[in-house]
Amino acid sequence: MRDIPCEMIAETIEKLCVEAAVVLPKDVRECIDKAEKTEASPNGKSVLRDLRENYVLAEREGLPICQDTGMAVVFAELGQEVHISGSCIEDAVNEGVRRGYEKGFLRKSVVADPLRRVNTGDNTPAVLHIRVVPGETLKFTVAPKGFGSENMSAMKLLLPSASPDEVVNFIVETVDRAGSNPCPPVVVGVGLGGTIEKAALLAKAALCRPLNERNADPFYAELEEKTLLRVNALGTGPQGFGGTTTALAVNIEVYPTHIAGLPCVVNMGCHATRHATAVL
Repeated sequence: MRDIPCEMIAETIEKLCVEAAVVLPKDVRECIDKAEKTEASPNGKSVLRDLRENYVLAEREGLPICQDTGMAVVFAELGQEVHISGSCIEDAVNEGVRRGYEKGFLRKSVVADPLRRVNTGDNTPAVLHIRVVPGETLKFTVAPKGFGSENMSAMKLLLPSASPDEVVNFIVETVDRAGSNPCPPVVVGVGLGGTIEKAALLAKAALCRPLNERNADPFYAELEEKTLLRVNALGTGPQGFGGTTTALAVNIEVYPTHIAGLPCVVNMGCHATRHATAVL
């Protein structure tokens, strides 16, 4: 049994909050760079050039990539041979978020109640998802989620008889309806199967998968490629100014489901789909 003190967790989350807000993941940067070279629209190409200059400047100056530094979504993979000492993991994560958003001068965007809307002042609480796995390590991924893209997400309970084309149609319709609101080029995370909440979790996790990695199942890898082609044929383009790059990637994650249902959730990520990972 390995002991991990809560202070170590708080320090790690603090660092990841700042890193995720300031440094765009390498795979996302590479997709933006590639899109700038292949984009057919002059306006679209100009926007992609601006996005590249923005992420370069953000990293160099230690500034947030986007003014919406999001609500902190934290994925934790907790080894079953790990014992957490000093406090509980949730308190430690929130302490890390509190410190990170203060240290990094990141915008505090969380309200304590969904209807009374009073700001918590420190961007807590985080949204924490814990999965117990074999081993004696603790892995964290912090994914700050801005709500320009989050607000454009959608869920649909498809009939169990729905064809792959119907799934693709729903994804494409969701992106089309979103237009410029989620700050394209977007990353499209899709959760398919399970129950409503499982599909939503899969869709969120899909945004953290490297954009240069397709689904391990060739069937779904082909579906991702097919969907991406259709999304980019919409013509929305970078920041909605028209072009051939409406999305950088479509990532689909799946889970077994009930014979009577087919939940599908589309979670939209903006061009700054941010996340940072550390293993303790």
